Amino acid sequence: TNVVVLNGYKTVKEALVHKSEDFADRPYFPIYEHMGYGKNWIVVARYGHVWKELRRFALSTLRNFGMGKKSLEERVVEEAGFLCSEIKSEEGKSFDIHVPLNNAVSNMICHIVFGDRFDYGDETFKKLSRLFQNSLDEETGFLPQLLNVVPILVRIPGVAQNIFRAQKEFMDFIDEAIDKHVKTWDPAYTRDITDVFLKEMEKGKAAEENGFQYNNLRLVVADLFIAGSETTSTTLRWALLYMLLHPEIQSKVQAEIDRVIGRERPPSMMDQASMPYTNAVIHEVQRCGDIVPVGLPHMTYRDTELQGFFIPKGTTIITNLSSVLKDETVWEKPNEFYPEHFLDAKGQFVKPEAFLPFSAGRRACPGEQLARMELFLFFTTLLQKFTFVLPEDQPRPRQDGHFALTNSPHPYLLRALPR
Repeated sequence: TNVVVLNGYKTVKEALVHKSEDFADRPYFPIYEHMGYGKNWIVVARYGHVWKELRRFALSTLRNFGMGKKSLEERVVEEAGFLCSEIKSEEGKSFDIHVPLNNAVSNMICHIVFGDRFDYGDETFKKLSRLFQNSLDEETGFLPQLLNVVPILVRIPGVAQNIFRAQKEFMDFIDEAIDKHVKTWDPAYTRDITDVFLKEMEKGKAAEENGFQYNNLRLVVADLFIAGSETTSTTLRWALLYMLLHPEIQSKVQAEIDRVIGRERPPSMMDQASMPYTNAVIHEVQRCGDIVPVGLPHMTYRDTELQGFFIPKGTTIITNLSSVLKDETVWEKPNEFYPEHFLDAKGQFVKPEAFLPFSAGRRACPGEQLARMELFLFFTTLLQKFTFVLPEDQPRPRQDGHFALTNSPHPYLLRALPR
């Protein structure tokens, strides 16, 4: 297979934005075949009618979510409150915030998909979190990558079942939850995305080439978990790590929170426009944390040309998003944590075009708005309620990441001191 790697903002923008459809396909991933993933899901689906239909569904449902119920923003604020209670229970002692952050962000996906949240100690929720984490870990070893390169191995009886046991259990969990939903579904009342999908299934029964099939529902649900929880919770872990390493920046964020919001009322998205420094810090966390360094592979949908080079249809395209987020022609201090990258001379928020953590074009992350809301509300609530400090008996945490499915911080401990 031909593979082309795109480096630098100019090249990536030309491919993903100016020639969006030419680069909109995805290569085939044999390791997902055993779960039923073919062309019909959102993130790794082939480009075509069904993908367009399901992506449109995901975008519009996420945008219009909260019909007749608490708005999504209210839910994030409420979840941030539960997260703060969990952190407060540590009573200022050293702890690893990884699991509480995962729980809070996963609960947002549970709310969107299943219409409900779980208590952090709930056994079902713990099982879901464990299966999800294990299924992510299964994708990153040598064997899964070998299976992608030599797909015939996937077809050997028992191979996929043994290597991807946790993925199968994770999908079984989703199947159970959907079955429960189907049994209690009332077309007159929409609880969540699953209900909206069931309604579309009902509407589209007569259509032959229709994306709203039962198997696609389970894949869309899995997609939202995979794309919507690991990425956001990893970004929040980077955010708190940078606050530990740069206490002077943490203090400036807290001063802005105190001035604009105060200590009593919860933050809201309305506050964002009045908080340029906090907004700049969150964007710099995403730029520096660089959690999806090479995005997901694209594939050319037709013969095309890029930067004067001919690229045939069916070529695998790797977009090096790291080279965009750390492009020396765009960023003043590409390898440092420097929130001023997102501030003009007057201290107002600005967003350079090369800020592409959600990728760009037709395959840009469909959950971008939700992620931005979660990052702002979780981060400001945490810094409104706590000051995060390094435990005195711990070495200074590493600032480099380790790459599995996302580029994550190395494990670290912190202390959360109530303000």
